[in-house]
Amino acid sequence: MDLLNTLVEKGLRREPPTREEALAVLATSDDELLDVVAAAGKVRRQWFGRRVKLNYLVNLKSGLCPEDCSYCSQRLGSKAEILKYTWLKPDEASKAAAAGVAGGAKRVCLVASGRGPTDRDVDRVSQTIEAIKEQNEDVEICACLGLLSDGQAERLRAAGADAYNHNLNTSEGTYGDITTTHTYADRVDTVQRAQTAGLSACSGLIAGMGESDADLVDVVFSLRALDPDSVPVNFLIPFEGTPLAKEWNLTPQRCLRILAMTRFVCPDVEVRLAGGREVHLRSMQPLALHLVNSIFLGDYLTSEGQEGKADLEMIADAGFEVEGADTTTLPEHRRDGCGPCGGDASRTSAETTPAEQADPADPVTDTGAPRTDLVAVRRRGAGTDLAPNA
Repeated sequence: MDLLNTLVEKGLRREPPTREEALAVLATSDDELLDVVAAAGKVRRQWFGRRVKLNYLVNLKSGLCPEDCSYCSQRLGSKAEILKYTWLKPDEASKAAAAGVAGGAKRVCLVASGRGPTDRDVDRVSQTIEAIKEQNEDVEICACLGLLSDGQAERLRAAGADAYNHNLNTSEGTYGDITTTHTYADRVDTVQRAQTAGLSACSGLIAGMGESDADLVDVVFSLRALDPDSVPVNFLIPFEGTPLAKEWNLTPQRCLRILAMTRFVCPDVEVRLAGGREVHLRSMQPLALHLVNSIFLGDYLTSEGQEGKADLEMIADAGFEVEGADTTTLPEHRRDGCGPCGGDASRTSAETTPAEQADPADPVTDTGAPRTDLVAVRRRGAGTDLAPNA
C-alpha cells in the first residue's frame, strides 16, 4: 500500500503523518491488518529494536475518589466492588514494588486515587520513593497522583521521582462527556508542570469509550504536541457499577489499528500497552509487541492482569527481549530534547487537530458478545494479604 510505505518513510524520519493518513490507518480492512502491523513494526524497531520495557503498578490508595471520571472504577458513586483502602505505608509500598522489580520491571508506577495530592500526600509519596530506591536504586519511579499544585512536581523530583503520569484520556472536544469535575485544560496543565520540574512526562489515552476515529486521532495528535516521553494506550475495562459498563466497542483488530496509528504519529516515543489488553486483545497480544515497546507487568490498579510469568513467556515467544536497567529506553536524540516526538518545531494545521476540524466518524460497536468473563477485580497484591502478581 502506498499509504503504509509513506507512513514508514515518515516514521523513520520522525515526521508526523497527516491527519488524513492517521484516519486512514484506523479505516484499513482486516485483510490489510497484518500489513499495517508490519509497517508500524518497522518504525518501532528503528527506534527501540526488539526491546520491551516492563512497568509495574502499585496502587497506593484505592477507591473513594471525589472525581466523576466515567471510565474509572474508583470514581465518585462507583458501585464496582473493588478493593478500597487508604494510603499504604512506605514499607508496604516498597515491598509491593520489590515484587515487580524481581519480575523484571524497570519502572515502578506509584498511583493514588483522588483529585490531586495535598502537601502531606506529597510527603507520604516522597517517603515511599525514598524507601523504594533504598532497596532498588536503579529502578525508575513514576508518580501518578492527579492534578498538581504549585511546587509539588519539584518536591517529587527532589525526592527521587523520575517521571509523572497524567493521561489526557480522550479528545478535548469530547472530554466534558467523560468527566465534569475537572477539565481537559487541567490535565494539560499538570503534564506541563511535571515537564517544567524536570520530570519525564507520561501521558496517554483510553480507547473504547464510544469515541470516533476522529476523536482518537485528535487525542494522539494532542499528545504529540504535548511531547511526553511515554504514551500509555489503555483500552477501556468496562467495570460493572460504572457509567461505561456497557461500552464494549473494541475488537482485537481495532486495538491493533489504534496502536499502529499511535506509533505512526509518535514514532520515537515509548508507546506503552496498558490497561485492558487482556480483555480486548486477548490472543492477539503478541502482535501488539510489534507496535509498542513497553507494557505493564502483572495486575493493574483495580483489575487483575495476565500472570506475570505469562507476560514474560509471551515476550520471549514473540522474539522480543526484556529491556534491562542498564539500557536507556529513549533514542539518543530524544534524551537530548529536540521537539515534539523528537521531530519538527513547526506544526501544520493538520497536526493541531481541533475537534471542530474532525472528520465525522461513528464509533465501532459491532464487536460480537462482550467478554465480561475477562474483567476480574484485583484481589491480591497491594491492600491485601495475598502475594502480588509479578
